[in-house]
Amino acid sequence: MTKLEIGQPAPNFTLASTDGEYQLHQRLADCEKGIIVYFYPRANTPGCTTEACDFRDSMASLIGCGYSVVGISPDKVDKLNGFQEKYSLPFPLAADPEKEVLTQWGAFGEKKNYGKLIKGVIRSTFVVGKDGKIAHAWYNVRAKGHVQRIRRDLECE
Repeated sequence: MTKLEIGQPAPNFTLASTDGEYQLHQRLADCEKGIIVYFYPRANTPGCTTEACDFRDSMASLIGCGYSVVGISPDKVDKLNGFQEKYSLPFPLAADPEKEVLTQWGAFGEKKNYGKLIKGVIRSTFVVGKDGKIAHAWYNVRAKGHVQRIRRDLECE
């Protein structure tokens, strides 16, 4: 598995999303500092719901600091629409059922689950700067408390 590192160009992508077609570099043009791209395993699961709601509850702070957010999972758009509506998520959720973008960003591969090595989504978050490069990269994050860490690292308290 290839991991993205700080300073590397962020791989561009176009995915179907809850906001229609989502194209990373096109959206970068619309934000002040950058985009927070987070990858999660599956909508409507406890950890993924916690993480999504933490982003929702931190949106004013993140937007105030110049960042937008997009969440990406292997779920289909229909499921993501329901998840977004159920939890009033104010940011787009993008569908990657083929796991191509997940793999390209190093967010899909081997991981340990209850002591066993399996292949799956690796909960990961990236900050893509206005220049299109990776400014921060976190792999194997815990859902709870992660958004607060991002806000602290970005000085968006």
